[in-house]
Amino acid sequence: MGSDLVQHKVIILFGLHSQKIIRKVYKKIKKYETVLRIMYKKNMRISSGVGVEGIARIEIQKRIDLIQVIIYIGFPKFLIENRPRRVEELQMNVQKELHCANRKLNIAITRIANPYGHPNILAEFIAGQLKNRVSFRKAMKKAIELTELANTKGIQVQIAGRIDGKEIARVEWIREGRVPLQTIGAKIDYCSYTVRTIYGVLGIKIWIFVDEE
Repeated sequence: MGSDLVQHKVIILFGLHSQKIIRKVYKKIKKYETVLRIMYKKNMRISSGVGVEGIARIEIQKRIDLIQVIIYIGFPKFLIENRPRRVEELQMNVQKELHCANRKLNIAITRIANPYGHPNILAEFIAGQLKNRVSFRKAMKKAIELTELANTKGIQVQIAGRIDGKEIARVEWIREGRVPLQTIGAKIDYCSYTVRTIYGVLGIKIWIFVDEE
């Protein structure tokens, strides 16, 4: 499942091969993100009760001898008993999978406030509803209701594809509050997520208006 979850801090060196370097770094970071999500799910034995992994975002900072990873999660049930031991297991498994024995890997798991104010978690929630054959309109409306707990200024949800198994693909969307996508000073959190259902692949996009600068 693809979603915009990774934030990677890297210094870009402008020069003749800078574009190749950027593409290579991005590809490697996306691989890290995929492995981290898979291993996190296996090691932490997730059971949130809401049908989502609850990862709001993953930050990866690479240095010569260190890879620092911070996983931001939204639900307290993920902070399970024996957490230190399982985090150590997660670090060992990720390190083996990524073949980064020459670098120290440090993983920290941090809980965030107001998880339903994050588009990635909402997109996972909607995806789970669609997989369970819940009406797309009901799923979108429920997601908007959940954002009310996070005191967001506005939200727009879009689903595209063969919705409800219809032969012709279409786009459906719903908006609540203000979502000024054309305003430069507006702080918008965005997520693009893909879900595979019995009818085919659907694309979910979410915009959340957080604040204005």
